[in-house]
Amino acid sequence: MADITSRPFEALLFDMDGLLLDTERLFMEALVRVSRPFGYGDDAVRAFFLTLIGTSAERTTAALADFVPADVDVAEFDRVWREENRRGREGAAPLRPFVADVLPALSKAGHRMAVVTSTKRAPALEHLAHAGLLGHFECVVAGDDVTANKPDPAPYLQAAVTLGVSPQRCAAFEDSDTGTQAAIAAGCITTQIPDLRPDIPLMDLGQKVAPDLATAMCALGVLDSRLVPV
Repeated sequence: MADITSRPFEALLFDMDGLLLDTERLFMEALVRVSRPFGYGDDAVRAFFLTLIGTSAERTTAALADFVPADVDVAEFDRVWREENRRGREGAAPLRPFVADVLPALSKAGHRMAVVTSTKRAPALEHLAHAGLLGHFECVVAGDDVTANKPDPAPYLQAAVTLGVSPQRCAAFEDSDTGTQAAIAAGCITTQIPDLRPDIPLMDLGQKVAPDLATAMCALGVLDSRLVPV
């Protein structure tokens, strides 16, 4: 997958969790484990987690306040959950399908790329570096770099400003409705690649939809479809 057929966009903007890194599933199962002592059913916890995908740490904590019992310290529950997630993950976060092929090919061809994530900067840089992906990106716009997080368009607008390009000339790739809303509102040509939600209808925002990153690139004319592994 080394050849690139064309360069129809000035920049490619990528969400991180659930789009490049297969971290959402790990984070969800960590929440399942720490919720069991409080009597929550696994399916109910997973359904709640799906409402959090794409949101900032602050919004997640606020949602937890309505989820956990009234006598539970929300900050402590949040801390235990995140610690459980760290313990449950050994080494670098696993990659989503085709990421290991697509990013090097795009990078080699000179495409300008950025990460636009709701995760805070320090852990985002750590995750990308450990996964061997950080070097492919010209910049990372993280959750604590902007005044408003997804679904606000601010993170995508900031990425476009940092790269010196028009957001309308950017292709954005997201897994969540929240992130897709942000990218669409910023004016990016947006492709949603859903994760963890095969039976849940997507919001119809005018976005393109693809099953994986390689297929998305081919559909946009960035990758040659003949070079996509099957």
